Amino acid sequence: MNRSAAIDRLNSEKIWDILVIGGGATGLGCALDAAARGFKTALIERSDFAQGTSSRSTKLVHGGVRYLKQGNLSLVRGALKERGLLKQNAPHLFDDQSFIIPSYNWYEKFYYGTGLTFYDALAGKLGIEKTSILSRQEALEAIPTLKTENLRGGVRYYDGQFDDARMTIALAQSIWDQGGVALNYVKAEAFIKKNGKIVGIEATDIESGESVRVHSKAVINATGVFSDSLRQLDDPASPEIIQTSQGAHIVLPKKFVPGNSAIMVPKTSDGRVLFAIPWKDSVIVGTTDTPMDKIDPNPKPLDQEIDFILENARRYLETGVDRKDIRSVYAGLRPLVKPPKSSGNTAALSRDHTIQISNTGLITIAGGKWTTFRKMGQDTIDRAIEVAGLVTKPCQTRALALHGASSNGEAIPENWRMYGSDALKLQKLASDNAELNEELHPDFSYKKAEIVFGIREEMALSIEDLLSRRTRILVQDAKAAMEAAPAVAAILAKEQGRDETWARNAVEEFKQTAREFLP
Repeated sequence: MNRSAAIDRLNSEKIWDILVIGGGATGLGCALDAAARGFKTALIERSDFAQGTSSRSTKLVHGGVRYLKQGNLSLVRGALKERGLLKQNAPHLFDDQSFIIPSYNWYEKFYYGTGLTFYDALAGKLGIEKTSILSRQEALEAIPTLKTENLRGGVRYYDGQFDDARMTIALAQSIWDQGGVALNYVKAEAFIKKNGKIVGIEATDIESGESVRVHSKAVINATGVFSDSLRQLDDPASPEIIQTSQGAHIVLPKKFVPGNSAIMVPKTSDGRVLFAIPWKDSVIVGTTDTPMDKIDPNPKPLDQEIDFILENARRYLETGVDRKDIRSVYAGLRPLVKPPKSSGNTAALSRDHTIQISNTGLITIAGGKWTTFRKMGQDTIDRAIEVAGLVTKPCQTRALALHGASSNGEAIPENWRMYGSDALKLQKLASDNAELNEELHPDFSYKKAEIVFGIREEMALSIEDLLSRRTRILVQDAKAAMEAAPAVAAILAKEQGRDETWARNAVEEFKQTAREFLP
């Protein structure tokens, strides 16, 4: 992906078929679907790809066990289908993840075992591994740090795990592979209208400050929690449809959940489930469901959310866990669609997606979840074809391999597996320049070659882009990210032709951001 070439094409193309505003999972899913069908497709994102909610998830590709309990079988069945398709289409980014529900009452093993066996059945041919009942000894062998008092065993089931930010980069690259353009740091400022209908947008390239006019037959609003802002830019009288909910997480050292199995707490005090999941030599614990009236572009976990997560984690872990053990914290905002008479209880709101068409033709896709991004894209482009009067073309993404999925049989180091076939480019970078084979930080396996690759091939423009979303050090350990920042700034300065003063200022700016990831 080349940003300069993308800006040139955005300016030179007279009229696009599909223009998507929003570079998170939903927008990228829409743009990929459109490009794969053969439509002239462009996507713009006002910050970095997945800078918001899409890089701040629990890192799960799942049907949703708690939705099964709520009786929403269609949502669970659909999500499990999408889970299976993503495993097929992005094997370099998907992992089977074992979850264990510890049982401290005699009936829990049978109750949850029965429900999760049904969960497996809903997945059909796209299922992963089957649910099993564990003895006390088997549960402790899988997770030695479980509280032992009254432990009677557990239930093991499987779902999917992924790297959310790396998935968004693969989606953006896939859009390019299909002939489309996905571009970060371009902000939509106003709609261009003709005879009362939207025919494009006026935008600003944040990097250069230059204005861009983009004409398109269909314009899609896929801006997540900011959907209402864009709808009201189109029509100030548009009623708000988004109820924002915050999900917070803490990140702990791997020692708290050693091994490969995760813990699933089936019921917390707020009615949610809680996970403690091994991820990249760390443990992610979350999440919460806190209604938020204010939308913060950079949300932070509330003190009470951190306390809630710690309190529930202590109920299941033999080893004490406290704030001092936390390496990083993060929060994301869910764009839930509220019903006409919402109670304000976001935990009870549906995770189904909704598509709305304004009188001017603006297509808004809201709600949904990471797992169902492909189906959300399919449904949205089906509607866009109707709204814009485009030639009907069938969806192609059900069996579309994402960028990097094919390695052509080449051996790929495990720490570069998420790059898929692009790992070969990384290997060449590292072999051509010994300095780029050096690690960014002694506690992590990320190499300097990944920073260069992120700048040259993945449109990374800042230290945060590189340490939060191209690599994941900021999410894993905020202090380590601050320690790695000077090395990243030096590479950025060299690649972008900046001086030492710029590099020092960039490091200080990043450290301010990184401090927000400390508890």
